[in-house]
Amino acid sequence: MPRLDSPASAPASPPVYKGVFPVAPTVFDDQGRLDLAGQRRAIDFMIDAGSNGLCILANFSEQFALTDDERREVQDTVLDHVAGRVPVIVTTTHFGTDICAARSRAAEAAGAAMVMIMPPYHGATIRVNERGIHEFFSRVSDAIAIPIMIQDAPVSGTSLSAAFLATLARDIAQVSYFKIETAQAAAKLRELIALGGDAIVGPWDGEEAITLIPDFDAGATGAMTGGAYPDGIRRIVDAYVAGDGEHAAALYQEWLPLINYENRQCGLAACKALMKEGGVIGSDLTRHPFAPMHPATRDGLLKVARRLDPMVLRWGK
Repeated sequence: MPRLDSPASAPASPPVYKGVFPVAPTVFDDQGRLDLAGQRRAIDFMIDAGSNGLCILANFSEQFALTDDERREVQDTVLDHVAGRVPVIVTTTHFGTDICAARSRAAEAAGAAMVMIMPPYHGATIRVNERGIHEFFSRVSDAIAIPIMIQDAPVSGTSLSAAFLATLARDIAQVSYFKIETAQAAAKLRELIALGGDAIVGPWDGEEAITLIPDFDAGATGAMTGGAYPDGIRRIVDAYVAGDGEHAAALYQEWLPLINYENRQCGLAACKALMKEGGVIGSDLTRHPFAPMHPATRDGLLKVARRLDPMVLRWGK
């Protein structure tokens, strides 16, 4: 029999997720119905373009415009289709603790590597205090055995100090990843890492990589971006991780106009417009009440993108 302290009997360390994990769009047809064939093609493109992993059912996936049945259908379709090729993060945000826990259990059972969750909020004014937020994440953590990424984003309207996030990481077993999208994200990441120490497994950048280099300078190890050009973001991150900061900065300057156009002009519609242009998906529809992208905005997006020749513009042609 092997010794109890032998490598054969030692518990395996959980994987540490790093790199570029873009958000996959939810693909609809021109009538607004789920297009699962198009969804699979979008996922295949994103993997081919170099994504280290994927995130689904996020805000940039229009998760707020899906029924519960549609959420399950997208989740199960994507996880079945990915079939372990890359890790997949599933967003399970909900105001209700028990509903969020149930969503998280279902994501884990379907094969998710991690869940991403915003603090509970509703509308412009309904918020939960720190005690309630601590209890919320504790109960969700107790329901699953995969990591939780807390999404710290302005959309929740909830102030989460670096000190409070560090407390959550120290106190709650599965809370170990943080996607920081607030103003002055780099400063917050730096403080969070200093306060949380080893409990902070994954300090991540978000918001379409608009603050990518400062966030990685502050210690970020992952980036959750839009889904249209993981190949471009990978070049930047790979150069940075390899220790060539100057090359990473030069690449970032090349891609920044497209990052900026997505972040400031198009929002979540940019990914679908680029994927449709490149033949990845058949429709770039976003669900009403979103309006279609203005033709001039679309032309501007494509003009900026074509200068870079991203894979998305040729993958499906």
